[in-house]
Amino acid sequence: METLIDFSLIIVSIALITSVIMQSKGAGLGGLTGADTGGIFTARRGVEKTLFYVTIVLSVIFFVLAILSVISKA
Repeated sequence: METLIDFSLIIVSIALITSVIMQSKGAGLGGLTGADTGGIFTARRGVEKTLFYVTIVLSVIFFVLAILSVISKA
């Protein structure tokens, strides 16, 4: 069971990293380092909105898997 949780944690973490990088792709290289892009807040639409929700779901799954991993090793 521990192996399955660890493998799932790796897969979800890679997917989460990818989704975050894809979100900041339009912001330029300054957005990756946290620099101010100078843009005004805009509403998310279409693919941007879907990617935003996918990132939230992946982060929740990552959090749950991390807690399960700690519990299963105790």
